Amino acid sequence: MKLLTLAIPIVLVAGASAQAETLTSAQYVAAAGAGDMYEIQSSEAVLQTTADPKVKSFARTMIQDHTKSTARIKAAALTAGIKARPMLTPAQTDMLAKLKAQTGTARDRAYIMQQKTAHEQALATHQSYAVAGKNLALKAVATKVVPVVQHHIEMLTTM
Repeated sequence: MKLLTLAIPIVLVAGASAQAETLTSAQYVAAAGAGDMYEIQSSEAVLQTTADPKVKSFARTMIQDHTKSTARIKAAALTAGIKARPMLTPAQTDMLAKLKAQTGTARDRAYIMQQKTAHEQALATHQSYAVAGKNLALKAVATKVVPVVQHHIEMLTTM
């Protein structure tokens, strides 16, 4: 079971078009919600300890932007009558635990590395649903979220 869990993020990054064919609207809501949840929780964790102003600024931006995308996705899901309760995946739970186990600059470095991975996964999820999703309201949200996630990836390249 653990092998399957670890393989899923690789498929999300490498196979965005394949993912679009397989994600239902409820699965998209759950995946996007879990991604936002991870982004917010990991950013809150790093804010508690970092002394790096760039990391602080980035973490605050992550909390703000991912809170907004969560609200947009929830609203679109509600309109569509989709009930999905996002939960962290086992891989996200593991990354969060590893992040919290680090201290000082090691935590900052772990945070940045994890953010790169998480944002690539999020980009694949949103891009694929924006292209091939079935629900128009959710497709519109996914389309709006894609450039935000792309901007986050650009920000990470300078850190």
